[in-house]
Amino acid sequence: MFEIKANKVGNLKNDVLSGLTVALALVPEAVAFAFVAGVEPLVGLYAAFMVGLITSIFGGRPGMISGATGAMAVVMVSLVALHGVQYLFACVVLTGILQILAGIFKLGKFIRLVPHPVMLGFVNGLAIVIFLAQLGQFKVANEEGIFVWMQGNQLFTMVGLIVLTMGIIHFLPKLTRAVPSSLVAIIVVTVLAQSLDLDARTVVDYVRDMTNDPAASIAGGLPQFAIPQVPFNLETLKIIFPFALVLAAIGLIESLLTLTLIDEITGTRGRGNKECVAQGVSNTVNGFFGGMGGCAMIGQSMINVNSGGRGRASGITAAVGLLCFILFASSLIEQIPLAALVGVMFIVVIGTFEWSSFRIMRKVPKADAFVIVLVSGVTVATDLAVAVVVGVIVSALVFAWEHAKHVDVKRSVNNHGSTVYDVNGPLFFGSVSNFLEQFDIDNDSDDVIVEFRNSRVADHSAIEAIDTLAERYIAKGKTMHLVHLNAECKKLLEKAGDLVEINVIEDPDYHVATDKLA
Repeated sequence: MFEIKANKVGNLKNDVLSGLTVALALVPEAVAFAFVAGVEPLVGLYAAFMVGLITSIFGGRPGMISGATGAMAVVMVSLVALHGVQYLFACVVLTGILQILAGIFKLGKFIRLVPHPVMLGFVNGLAIVIFLAQLGQFKVANEEGIFVWMQGNQLFTMVGLIVLTMGIIHFLPKLTRAVPSSLVAIIVVTVLAQSLDLDARTVVDYVRDMTNDPAASIAGGLPQFAIPQVPFNLETLKIIFPFALVLAAIGLIESLLTLTLIDEITGTRGRGNKECVAQGVSNTVNGFFGGMGGCAMIGQSMINVNSGGRGRASGITAAVGLLCFILFASSLIEQIPLAALVGVMFIVVIGTFEWSSFRIMRKVPKADAFVIVLVSGVTVATDLAVAVVVGVIVSALVFAWEHAKHVDVKRSVNNHGSTVYDVNGPLFFGSVSNFLEQFDIDNDSDDVIVEFRNSRVADHSAIEAIDTLAERYIAKGKTMHLVHLNAECKKLLEKAGDLVEINVIEDPDYHVATDKLA
């Protein structure tokens, strides 16, 4: 599925160097998402540190990077605007509790239900979102504080440094893989911009533009423990619960889909339920230490994977490195040109987008091609959670429609003069109408056998259809027997009582998927 050529074997050196690269890329992202949520830059930076550290230590997917994300920030902004940042911290605590419960009840396994076309649409949509997010770096604040597009030498310098960054990242691995090419590119471009005194916007310029504060900085101290200053009553719960529920869903969907993506790239398998719990713990801690919470970040995760990060040490290094930047090295990090970080993210976009989806569009079913485009578009227009839900629903409806046409009933008469109906194909809500239409009740013998050896009774609609069929035969004074039903169907059919007769001896056993998948 994914054509990124990533080394599947990790080591501590690669993890540490890759983690430092990710830490540098986390700074402007965390600041930007804090701005989107309507909170101070340090609230986003603290979130990136705490979420990244806890999920790297306890999460179910080594090598995956978590932090403050835009998908969650756009939900937070209205809560902050209406009730203030303390309600946000309380909401993040509740979000974490809901995510922990999702892991305890093993809901992570349901990510396996996401169809392949939805995954393709997910990665393509996220690549487009990451690309569009970088375009904001090409804007500067004018004297009135309004953001306008760069022009003249400043624009040419920005583009030139981006191209240089991308060139280093692309060509350096052909010479050596001793160090991550992204880290080398950031260092080289920073040294070049500083030594030549180029008119290049830096991280501190971005922070000051975002906050409209000429003295703003990413410098800060350690996060401090504090219980959210909100009334602990039912009214507060009514305010924060809807937001917490949405944030928990968005965070888990994005994290579990990113986990699946990294699984495919690295050829390993993460543990979805463990990741749910780790994400929940990290968000709960965030709420008590002044962070805005977060989830897995596909962009930073791709940087980590492409730079050789495979183990937990890469995520731990990224989180600790980010904290060190805040505590000790803010003045150095603030001098990094934004062009270097934009160049790194553009490489991520190129690697994330599934270019082969263009080639396969004509080779896959039209419905699957439609789902790929639909999920990509909805991801860009709204957010990831909505896109995935829409994609899964459309895929499920297509599946139901196609399989509704596949139930076939063959009529015959056995040696005893009984009418035998052999059902082929699944019986569920979509196929029950077609199923009932294929019985000739008036012309059947007084003894009717319905054979389910080649069928599966899937849901309550199917049970109701069988019940309806039995009633029709009884109304005509005829007897209907059901044979070779699976164990699950027998339980569902208990309500039919004497209307049906089941051949218990010959019935086979069926087994369904368990939580081991997650």
